[in-house]
Amino acid sequence: MDWLLVAELAINGIFIGLMYALVAAGIVLIYKTSGIANLAQGALAMTGGYAAWAFTALVGLPVWLAIPIALVVMFIFGSLLERFALRRMVGQPIIMVIMLTLGLEIMLRGVLPGFFGAAVKKLDIGISPSPLFLGDIFINKATLIGGCISLGLILLAILFFNSRLGVIMRAVSDDQTASWSVGIKVERAIAIAWGLAAVMATTAGVLWGATQGIDWSLSLLLIKALAIAILGGLDSLPGVLIAGVVVGLAESLATGILDPIVGGGTRDVVASVIIVLTLLIRPYGLFGREHIERV
Repeated sequence: MDWLLVAELAINGIFIGLMYALVAAGIVLIYKTSGIANLAQGALAMTGGYAAWAFTALVGLPVWLAIPIALVVMFIFGSLLERFALRRMVGQPIIMVIMLTLGLEIMLRGVLPGFFGAAVKKLDIGISPSPLFLGDIFINKATLIGGCISLGLILLAILFFNSRLGVIMRAVSDDQTASWSVGIKVERAIAIAWGLAAVMATTAGVLWGATQGIDWSLSLLLIKALAIAILGGLDSLPGVLIAGVVVGLAESLATGILDPIVGGGTRDVVASVIIVLTLLIRPYGLFGREHIERV
């Protein structure tokens, strides 16, 4: 076995996994606040990528200004989704709320490419394409920078949940009725969670868009994000970091080692296998809280 190749795959896989984890962190953020599994997170990443591209290519703004504006717009968009779509589902079975998020995912996946065109859009955020070497190991510079940014944002999200607003959002997740009774504005807390999840998705969409271009396929980040969120625990942000590294490593090693043997396609299978095995063996994930209901 070529251990140099394995090391190269592993290092790049870790940073790729951290970029996936940023999308998953949005899923966990919403679940920690409202108890809802957001299946529209992939489409939010795609929408954020399109927004950043539109502000640069169509409006003509420099990228350093277009990206912050896209983040603000997507925060508002995420909050409005909660206000006018999710909030109307209060009192409905939880499965119907989850199906609504899936419907939003499918709708955005169809509408935006139809509006902007199906061709891949290029987004240049200033990352030099020159190669980076660690000894004889090649490291993708865009992936390295994207992984570091993702790591920093997830760590900020972890710290955020120790702030006053974060404690309020955790209280809303634990018991919405009790939160209402002590004067916490539950709807506002959930709307903020959706806005922050959209910001995380947008950042991931921009980073992935700079790496592979922007088109409908960015929405497929949902599968990777779900695998990470389920493996790490749907209510654990630190678990997202660990699970992101695991999924990134598994995917990268499978692609580099198994693809030549089986003829390709393992990248798309790894996340699905992780989801199935986690649900069968440890449904609450590596670091999630185990909820036991007695009847």
